[in-house]
Amino acid sequence: MPIEFTLLGATLILALVHILAAIRVKTQQYGVKWNMGARDEALPPLSPLGGRLARAQANLFETLPLFIGALLGAHAVGRLGWKTELGAHLYFWARLVYLPVYAAGIPRLRTAIWSVSVAGLLLIIWALLFG
Repeated sequence: MPIEFTLLGATLILALVHILAAIRVKTQQYGVKWNMGARDEALPPLSPLGGRLARAQANLFETLPLFIGALLGAHAVGRLGWKTELGAHLYFWARLVYLPVYAAGIPRLRTAIWSVSVAGLLLIIWALLFG
C-alpha cells in the first residue's frame, strides 16, 4: 500500500481524535444528560478550551475532503510519487501537531503549522494536475 494511503488512514483516525476531544470537553461542561439528549436547549458559550477544540475540528474538516479527493485523484490517474508522498507527510504531521498547539492557545505557531499542512495539500494537488 502506498505510504500516502497509510497517512490518509492515520488522518482519518486523527479526525476521530478531534471529534472525541471536542465532545469530551463539551460533555464536561454541559453534562452527560446534555450529551445523551436532543441538544435542543440554549447553552452558555463553550469554555475557551472547548471553543478551541471545536474550531480545530472545524478547521481540519474544511481541508480533509480536499486531502482525500486530491490523494484519490492522484492515485486514479497514476500520479502518486514524491510530491504526493511529501505532501501527505506534510499534511498529516502538521495536522497532528495542530491540535495540541491550537488547544494550548498558541496563535502564531498554530498559523505556521496550518500553512505547512496547506503546503502539503498544494503539493498533492500539483501532482494530481501536472504530474
